[in-house]
Amino acid sequence: MTKKKDIEVLRVSYLRGPNIWTYRPVIEAWLDIGELESFPSNLLPGLYERLTTILPGLIVHRCGVGEHGGFLERLRDGTYAGHILEHVVLELQNLAGMKTGFGKTREIHPDSGLYKMAFRTRQEEVGRAALAAGRDLLMAMIDEQPYDLDATVAKLTDMVESLCLGPSTANIVDAAGVRKIPHIRLTDGNLVQLGHGAAQRRIWTAETEHTSAIAEGIASDKDLTKTLISSCGVPVPEGQLVTSAAEAWEAAQDIGLPVVLKPYDGNHGRGVSLNLSNEADIAAAYALAAQEGDSSSVIVERFIVGDEHRLLVVGRKVVAAAAGESLWVTGDGKSTVLQLCDSQINTDPRRGDTEEFPLGRVTPRESGEIVLELQRQGLTHDSVPEDGVKVLIQPNGNVAVDVTDKVHPQVAAMATLAARVVGLDIAGIDLVTSDITRPLEETGGAIIEVNASPGLLAHLKPAVGEPRNVGEAIVEHLFGDASGRMPVVGVTGRHGTTMASRLIAWLLQISGKKTGVSCADGLFVNGRELPRDGLGDWETGERLLLNKSVEAAVFESSAGMILRDGLAYDKCAVGVVTDVSGFEELAEFYINSENKLYNVLRTQVDVVLPSGVAVLNAADPQVVDMADLCDGEVIFYGVDEQLEAVAAHRQAGKRVVFQRTDRIVLAEGDSEVCSLPLSPLVPPEAVLAAIAAGWALGLTPDLIGAGLRTFEASPQRSHH
Repeated sequence: MTKKKDIEVLRVSYLRGPNIWTYRPVIEAWLDIGELESFPSNLLPGLYERLTTILPGLIVHRCGVGEHGGFLERLRDGTYAGHILEHVVLELQNLAGMKTGFGKTREIHPDSGLYKMAFRTRQEEVGRAALAAGRDLLMAMIDEQPYDLDATVAKLTDMVESLCLGPSTANIVDAAGVRKIPHIRLTDGNLVQLGHGAAQRRIWTAETEHTSAIAEGIASDKDLTKTLISSCGVPVPEGQLVTSAAEAWEAAQDIGLPVVLKPYDGNHGRGVSLNLSNEADIAAAYALAAQEGDSSSVIVERFIVGDEHRLLVVGRKVVAAAAGESLWVTGDGKSTVLQLCDSQINTDPRRGDTEEFPLGRVTPRESGEIVLELQRQGLTHDSVPEDGVKVLIQPNGNVAVDVTDKVHPQVAAMATLAARVVGLDIAGIDLVTSDITRPLEETGGAIIEVNASPGLLAHLKPAVGEPRNVGEAIVEHLFGDASGRMPVVGVTGRHGTTMASRLIAWLLQISGKKTGVSCADGLFVNGRELPRDGLGDWETGERLLLNKSVEAAVFESSAGMILRDGLAYDKCAVGVVTDVSGFEELAEFYINSENKLYNVLRTQVDVVLPSGVAVLNAADPQVVDMADLCDGEVIFYGVDEQLEAVAAHRQAGKRVVFQRTDRIVLAEGDSEVCSLPLSPLVPPEAVLAAIAAGWALGLTPDLIGAGLRTFEASPQRSHH
């Protein structure tokens, strides 16, 4: 084929777990840069200027130089198309609102023009789209063609908004990440599992698995909520349920003007009208509320003077509080109310139509509440207020001013009591008071609503004041001091890995843990085979992490699976490597030497937790070399106690497992902890690896001995 200046994408894979590149999901693309192999960036006139003009953000890319502007330095001095593409793709993801920074590009063969490039992405489809767009953009810059960046960024931004986690859920997931608690997204929406197996908890935005359906039902019935919380001493505004405008006016006179009208089953403040004092306003507000709710029932309530506040209760404490602010515009004698809203309110960068904006756009034509508010001032959205005249647009919208540190302890106590009476573990408490620093009885304030699944955005990105890390409080509430992890054992290599995996699982099982194992023989939980339903190795393994009954899990991962998908779990308590051999079977991945295979299998040691243990075969020099990569402890095993790695490790006072004639010895430094009879199981290395893993997991020698005696070498197949 004739080579030309082009970048051809030969293959794209999504590596969902820890892989040869990094611990997190990446997209790996194989590239053929053709004749561009002879044209590094410094030999492509004007490319530097064109790229930095269209993507000025590239200046912050550090690249291998490790400092601000590092990538631009490489671009100026000469770097190849594959490496440039990596940075263009990362920058496109950043511009679309999906922050990522990790990327690597490696040549497959010297001077072949073939490269493997990997870049971090938080969502597979977005990453693939950014790759395709990045290639087109870079080729346009190389060929001196125009490129519509705005259209591309708009398309990618739409994808990020529709496919990535919403900001509230993402905040909780990030907070779990800080505590090293793993997460698995269970749907395309915001249902997420935090933790693994039996240690997991589930969240759905700001709901958790502790949020009861009964409590949600109570919270959505505003009248029932008020009855329940007021019977426990929480101040609420007196009110009545009505089903016609005439009844509403009667009720208003009984309660005492001014009043508030709101739908019986509304939420997010829709259809609420405040501070009404005449029959016409109340009739109009009734129509609005009935139309916004799911029924013709409307609540008429005493109007409480003060500002609206939203308190977020997590568990038994108030973790954030925000206050509302009234919205006004000032007339200039020329502009309509609609135009004034656009020029004086909607220009605020915190306002927008999507989830990530803390404040909504103000639309006086479409919002019934604003229409009524204007009517009461004798105006419509088309009116032109005189110069200097102030017009009230929303008396209490936009709860977006942080007041967490000002909340009076008695107010906080009332809010947590209201959440507890309704039964919610996470609740948004709406209350009105003229002064949040004083008790409610002093200000005549009251709690007006208790909401399930509250929005967190007003606290994460308040328009005024300090952001609150509410995700941290929710993770603390769900996990306390727990890690969300169960014992996970990973086994890789080529010889005896299936036998070792099943024996380790058996040892865990007889220690009393419900144990799953995913290996070449199939998927088993406590010895019972589960159907694989045609799933690949990666998905089969993930099933163990999703299974709420599993208390420990063992995974056999081949080099091929690590190259194709990555590992199925993020970290493990024990990582076993049996050998580095068989690179010939991986030719399709361009793995053509034991050194390249070493880089694949070392992934198993890279993911051992600092509190964990790598179990390594002392007879394979490349496996021995992996000991330095382990963040935790290392146990060497081998059939011969004279092996150099075994002897040196003992001399350093560390743990080893070896065979001596017909016994298996567990030793730590000079002392021999115990010796077990040699098991008839073959191969002996697999048995030694399993015993070392059992010891690493804290199992006693007696239990390990019992496990060796009772293990059945051929798996029990279930008969469907």
